[in-house]
Amino acid sequence: MTEETVPGFRAGFVAVVGRPNVGKSTLINALLGQKIAAVSYKPQTTRRIQLGILTNPDAQIVFMDTPGIHKPIHKLGEYMNEAAAATLKDADVILWLVDATRPPNEEDEIVASRLKDSQIGAPTPVLLVLNKVDMVSGAPLEYNQTEYQALAPKARPMRVSALNQFGVKELVAAMTVHLPVGEAFYSEEQVTDMYEREIAAELIRESALVHLQDEVPHALAVRIDEYKERGDIGAYIGATLLVERDSQKGIVIGKGGEMLKAIGSTARQEIESMSGRKVFLDLRVKVNKNWRNDPFVLQLLGYITEKKK
Repeated sequence: MTEETVPGFRAGFVAVVGRPNVGKSTLINALLGQKIAAVSYKPQTTRRIQLGILTNPDAQIVFMDTPGIHKPIHKLGEYMNEAAAATLKDADVILWLVDATRPPNEEDEIVASRLKDSQIGAPTPVLLVLNKVDMVSGAPLEYNQTEYQALAPKARPMRVSALNQFGVKELVAAMTVHLPVGEAFYSEEQVTDMYEREIAAELIRESALVHLQDEVPHALAVRIDEYKERGDIGAYIGATLLVERDSQKGIVIGKGGEMLKAIGSTARQEIESMSGRKVFLDLRVKVNKNWRNDPFVLQLLGYITEKKK
């Protein structure tokens, strides 16, 4: 029996962690074969824990897509780090995703430190997954892998490209063998724990990340105000884009409302693709100063479950 042989049905949780912008959400979308998570080239796209559920004939893998671990500068950042670190305690397997095109930086070292802390007591299997190997090879790749392995010497290194799905099947097999034998946690049709309105909010924010200037996206959040079914007509979604300054509001709306229209058009297409029906999307923009440091607003947006001082 080889290492990748999996006797009996297995089911468990896999924490996907790493610094911002290494491709965690892209990898989970690739593993599932469909889009459930917002993706952008800008860092810190993921702000909350989202489950991605992959059910195969021999196993069910529940991926925990986490915010990128980083040096926080506001309460939202603190929450994101706490949420990511908390998954390490619940995981049957930890998948540490790194950017193979560059050696470790300070944020990678922060992730490595969190991983080391999580291994105290009963250690959890860790896979060191070098992503973006389609963009690097030869000596640079070997050097970068060596540097990452020095931070987690007991982790099993694997190479993938989430963008073109290279190494994805091998990665699934490597994770599955470490899962406990047991029954599935979710029905085989379910692919995420988020409701459609929550996914819609993330897809609207993703569209904003794609269209907006670099200084605006991190100060932007999306609140779904209304989500109504209209029978054969489709669905009506009313949403508010929260920003922190009047100048940001002007950028989001754009000249003659063109930017907001572009954000809405891209988001609508993504939501329709996700839901399989027509959608009427009504967007508005509101200034809520310093919302990323306001526990009440963070709770309202679902980033924290209780008020934190």
